[in-house]
Formats: sequence, structure tokens, C-alpha cells
Amino acid sequence: MSVRNQRPFPEGGGTTYRSRAYPHLLPWQVRERRFPLARLGRRGLHPDEVYAFLDRVAVDMAAVYDALAQSRRETLRIKDALRRWQSEQAEGGRRLADAM
Repeated sequence: MSVRNQRPFPEGGGTTYRSRAYPHLLPWQVRERRFPLARLGRRGLHPDEVYAFLDRVAVDMAAVYDALAQSRRETLRIKDALRRWQSEQAEGGRRLADAM
């Protein structure tokens, strides 16, 4: 595997269920993938169709990764709001107990 095909692991230490030996495929890797042409006299795939499909897959993958990142940001926002709310509730309960 060349250095260009390796990717850094997520900044937030995101959880992955695959081993590090099998990194996630990135859109640019799909888009830049090239296949050797079939030898003369042998059947093969039409290169333009293969590359058009790979471009389509890469666009879809990019959209999925963007949606995943947005979902993770929203999850963090909700967790922070929940922690703030829980802290406020805990402080209110302590004040009530101190007043009694």
C-alpha cells in the first residue's frame, strides 16, 4: 500500500469496527482508481463506463461521509446540552435539599 492510499485516523478517535490493516475507502481513492486494460483479443470492461461508475460511487461516498460528520457534530451538541441540563438539575436539587 502506498503512502497516498493511507489515511489518518479520525481526529476525535472515532470508533471503527474494522482493523487498522483494512482502512476505510475514501472517495478520492475510488475516483483515482485505475484498472489495467484487457489484453488484445480478451474481453474486458469498457474503461469509460468503469470510471463513470467509480466517479458516481465517489460522489455518493463523499455525501455519506459529510452526513456522518454532520451527525457526529449534532450528537456532540446534544450531549453537551444534556450535560448542562443535568448539571443545572443537580444544582437545583442541592439547593432544595439545603433549604429544608
